[in-house]
Amino acid sequence: MFAKIGRSNMARKYSKGASKYVERAMKKRNKGTLKSGRSGKRVKSRKQAIAIGLSEARKKGKKVPRKKRL
Repeated sequence: MFAKIGRSNMARKYSKGASKYVERAMKKRNKGTLKSGRSGKRVKSRKQAIAIGLSEARKKGKKVPRKKRL
């Protein structure tokens, strides 16, 4: 009756290139060398590390959705 939608049928939210930037940011975070923008403080939050990786990917022109506006 209803067809299951598999992962392969759905469009990717982020490109493979963008996920590599996120992966790189996560590795830096785990090492303890990832720092935030202006303040230069060490990043400890997982979510913040992902946001930094996506931001870098966005700057390089990879496929990443726009930031959500409030």
